[in-house]
Amino acid sequence: MIKLFITDLDGCISHPFESPNWEAISRIKELVALSSTDEAIPPMTICSGRPLPYVEAVSQWIGMKQPMIFESGGGIYDMQTNTLTWNPSFDEAREAELNAIKSHLTENYIRKTPKTIPEFAKRTDIGLINPDPSAIQGMYKSINEFVENNFPNFEVHYTDVSINVISKSTNKGAGIRHLCKMLNLKLDEIAYIGDTSGDIPALEIVGKSFAPKNAKEYVREICEFPLEQETTAAVLEAYEWVIDYNRDLFK
Repeated sequence: MIKLFITDLDGCISHPFESPNWEAISRIKELVALSSTDEAIPPMTICSGRPLPYVEAVSQWIGMKQPMIFESGGGIYDMQTNTLTWNPSFDEAREAELNAIKSHLTENYIRKTPKTIPEFAKRTDIGLINPDPSAIQGMYKSINEFVENNFPNFEVHYTDVSINVISKSTNKGAGIRHLCKMLNLKLDEIAYIGDTSGDIPALEIVGKSFAPKNAKEYVREICEFPLEQETTAAVLEAYEWVIDYNRDLFK
């Protein structure tokens, strides 16, 4: 039985810089509310590379009650108890490495590539944002090479509009493992939907894995259920599939 459904944000709940499908969001919100009284409907939460303020905001307007994962796996916030938990693997040594990477990216990419800005309010990783996918592609290769050659404890992921450099010990797979330990859940009791390389560590370990139609092809190839809907509609499709799967177990 799936006891928790987890969704990524960018590329799943909505396209970056675009308003989400509010009809699908409304239905997701209805199902999340019903999860408190219908055992076939698992509660929903978020696992995103985005910083806490954005993840918390989306969680609030969908009505989620479960702890949420932000900065990939860097932190977990429980809104019900106002408890913030940082991944214990992010120690002073790892923070010093991250600061060195930040300095390099600030000097060589943020300041030199038009329309590139840092993703603010982050502690355990560094993110760059640029609305031009070709600019992201132009930066990704050299950033990835720099990190691989100098900082083996870190990994680089990208979307069409962002690049994230994160500690390998705080990727999304690590975040979900940490959350499962907190909630006393097994990994095979989790469903997850994601669309880019940063989601692969999560998709590889959960019980049911989904990818929307807009996901990168290599992500669709490794997940169990590649969907035909995009973004918000795909999240709803996956959530409803999980609910039907749970109901069948009760028959």
